[in-house]
Order: sequence, then C-alpha cells, then structure tokens
Amino acid sequence: MQFVFEDYVLDQQRRELTWRGEVVTVGPQVFDLLLLLVSNRERVVSKDELLSAVWSGRIVSESTITSHINAVRKAIGDTGEQQRLVRTVPRKGYRFVGEIIPCDSPVNTPEAPAKPEVAATLVLPEKPSITVLPFQNLSGDPEQDYFADGIVEDIITALSRLRWLFVIARNSSFTYKGRAVDARGVGQELGVRYVLEGSVRKCGNKIRITGQLIDTCSGTHLWAERFEGLLDDIFELQDQVAESVVGAIAPQLERAEIERAKRKPTDSLDAYDYYLRGTAKLHIGTREAIEQSLALFYRAIELDPEFASAYGMAAWCHFWRKLNGWMTDRPREIAEGARLARMGVELGRDDAVALTRCGHALAHLTGDVDGGIAFLDRARLLNPNLAPAWFLGGILRALRGETDAAIANLEHAVRLSPLDPEMFRMQVGMALAHFFAGRFELSASWAEKAQGNLPSLLVAAALIAASQALSGRTDKAGQTLERVRQLDPTLRVSSLSAWLPIQRPEDVARFAEGLRLAGLPE
Repeated sequence: MQFVFEDYVLDQQRRELTWRGEVVTVGPQVFDLLLLLVSNRERVVSKDELLSAVWSGRIVSESTITSHINAVRKAIGDTGEQQRLVRTVPRKGYRFVGEIIPCDSPVNTPEAPAKPEVAATLVLPEKPSITVLPFQNLSGDPEQDYFADGIVEDIITALSRLRWLFVIARNSSFTYKGRAVDARGVGQELGVRYVLEGSVRKCGNKIRITGQLIDTCSGTHLWAERFEGLLDDIFELQDQVAESVVGAIAPQLERAEIERAKRKPTDSLDAYDYYLRGTAKLHIGTREAIEQSLALFYRAIELDPEFASAYGMAAWCHFWRKLNGWMTDRPREIAEGARLARMGVELGRDDAVALTRCGHALAHLTGDVDGGIAFLDRARLLNPNLAPAWFLGGILRALRGETDAAIANLEHAVRLSPLDPEMFRMQVGMALAHFFAGRFELSASWAEKAQGNLPSLLVAAALIAASQALSGRTDKAGQTLERVRQLDPTLRVSSLSAWLPIQRPEDVARFAEGLRLAGLPE
C-alpha cells in the first residue's frame, strides 16, 4: 500500500518515504510513527497507541514522543507552529490531517524538468550561503507576477546586506521561475547550503506571504512561516520574512544586525510598482524594452521624487542607449542621464542599488571613471553580495586599465550569480579586460559569448572585430565589422573616446588600431 500526500509518497511495503521521487531519510521509529498516523487519519491516535505500536509498549518519556513527532513533521515539511499535516490534539494525542490518496499500485514519479547546466560542481562557501527562489504567484492573475518577483527581490536585498551571509544574485535565482524544482538539486547547482521558497497571494488590498527554509544538504525543512497583512504594510511583512530567515540560519545574530537588514526602498507603493515593472523590462536589454523601462522609471520618480533607486535605473537606461548607439539627441540625453545619476547618488548615499547604477552611468556619461569606481566601491561596502556592483566595477576597472583586478571582480560576480540571464554583461567585461591586456584570442572568445546572449550588444561586436584584426584574422574581422556597421552606422575610429571612457591612451590606440584594420572608417 502506498499513501500519496502533497509531493510525498509513503510506501508501506518498501518502508520508504519519498519527496518528488527522492528518498527522505528517516529513522525506523519515525517511519512507523508516520505510517501509524497516516493509516488512522480519520481519528486521533492516542499516546498509548503510539507507545504500543512504535515502542512495543515500552514506557518512554514525554520528550521522546515529542521529539519523534517533531522528526515526523520535519520529514514531511511541517512544523509544530503550522501543524499543516500533523495536528496535536491537547490531552488526546495526534492526528494526520493532510489529504491522502491511497494507492495499491506503485506511483510513477514524473521525470524532473531539465536543469540548467553548470560548468562544474560548486564548493559551498565557508560562510552560510542561500538562494531565494521566485515565490509562486497564487493570485490567479499572471499580471501580478511582477509583484511576487518584487517581494523576492527585496528579501534578497535585505539578506544581502548581511556581511556574514553569501547570497546568490536575483538573476540566477529567477532562472528557476515557473519550474518545479528540488531544493537539494538547486543547492548543488548554485553552490549554496540553504534555499528559501514560498508563495504570495494578493487579493485586493490584502496579501499573504508564505515561506520555508530548506537545508539543501539534508533536504530537511528548518523553518516555515506565514505572514498576512494589508498592502499598506507590505514592507513590514517583507522585513519580517527576512528577519525570520536570518534567525533560522544564525540564532546568535544580534538584533542590531537584523535591524540593519531592514531597508524600505520607498514609502510610496505606487512608485514601487512602477519601479518593479521598469526593472523587469530593463533586464531584457533590447532597445524597445529600454524605452519602455525608462518611461516606467520616470513615472516612479514622479510619484516619489526621493526614490534613489528609480533615479539610478533611469540613468542606467540613458547610459545603455549611449553604449548601443540608440540616442537620437545625444547631447540632451547625455545631460539628462548625468542629471538623473547625480540625483540618485545624492538621495541614495546608503542605497547600494542607486550607487551601483548611478556610478556606472556617470562614468560612461561624463567620463569620470574614478568617481564611478568610488561609488561602486561604496555600494559593495553597503551590500557585498550585490552582483552588479562587482561586475560593473570590474568593467570600469578594465576601462581604467586595471585588467587583473577587473577579471577578479568579474569572476566574483559570476560566483555570486552563476546562472545569470544577463551574463552577457560579465562576458563583455571579461572581453574588455583581456583585450586591454593584449590577449586578443581570449577577448574575441568572451565577446562572442556576450554577443550570443545579446546580439544587439554593439561593444561585443566591436571587440570581436578588433580582436580578430589584431590577431591576424583580417578577413573575419571585415565580416564582423559589417555587423558593427549594422548596429551603429555612425560609429567611427575618431569617435571611439566619446563612445567608451577608456582611460589609458595606449588602450585607446590599441582599440582604434584594431577597428581601423577591420575596416572602420576614420
């Protein structure tokens, strides 16, 4: 006989408990206790019955019974607080209250969905490590996905501010969106010890957030909680979730450190909605998506004129338009992007996201690479797990000629976000660093990877052409240059310094020579 409940199968004949096809390790007495409760689910099982069936009538302490009940709950993802599946009936006993499907024939477990490939098994960091998976949107409205995503992003941000905690970046976590996943498999793929998963249900002005923390090494559930409230209290609810997760991982953490994890991006929920929508568009990276994203960030700023991160993202949109040759009124748009960036750093001195986006935008829009690096370094002090602060800092260091430091920064960013759908930014940064270090074959290889991920990335195409030309492959360089001219017909060798803020004259000369050999007009 098999009993199926939620994602679990309890096989009486094989004496095996499985979760989504994977065996859950439990002791023989814990298995017997669970089987007894499931088999008698229509009634309360008394403690005397437990003693008779599980301990053969031996007298054991109350604490022994309690610890075994807790072990049963942990094995099936329940807790004493939730009592979702195993309920304590005071002074009577225990009852299994989950919905059971008895089955005489073996249950066929569906094959797990394909998992993203990683180059090698990642070693767990020395400090505690976690990824927060996308929360399920239970609102019944696909248009509310952005809201559930935003809640997860804020939890990631709150956890990332804790220096002792290694947090996987948002973009790698979100590669699992919409997929049924095994927490232990996720832990192996991302190289983390803990996984947080949950759901968000939004109905009118009411919201319910649930979450559970799983140890990926053992598959055990360490913590589960549910938070309910009004949208007016959404930031407080997010803070509670982050605080509870932190407390489950390191109970000895001082209250002051938990308090520092509580940061509200804005007091205007309407502005925050627009900010979340804009961020979702920005990550796509195409010309059309950036135009839509910019309009949404301006709307967020209009509703909350002190929303530092919105200024930063809007400035970033202007920088991205400049980098890809999409500006229609270049002087006006550069000035506007710089204005937004300066407002962002003024309002967001302690906002790592604002400092990261604004600092990088300022470096490109004004040519002040040293100032941009200073803002990015401060962002990394505020939030050492913010992957963009590392890879954008690496790119600026490459433009400053610090190629070894740039590569180290970029490699660390990849470790923080190993499955990032925006990996093209890190790849093009590696291409720049290797190009300025004179390693043209490596530069071309990295730039080709970046272009494969985002074909509209102008700088990747230019690096491929220049690298091919300088390594003697002039025929291929000429073919690649056709792609450069399609992406930006106005690009010239003489405009190279105005396009990219390359700091060392020898690096400008090298890039110019490569593009010239490839056939770019003066």
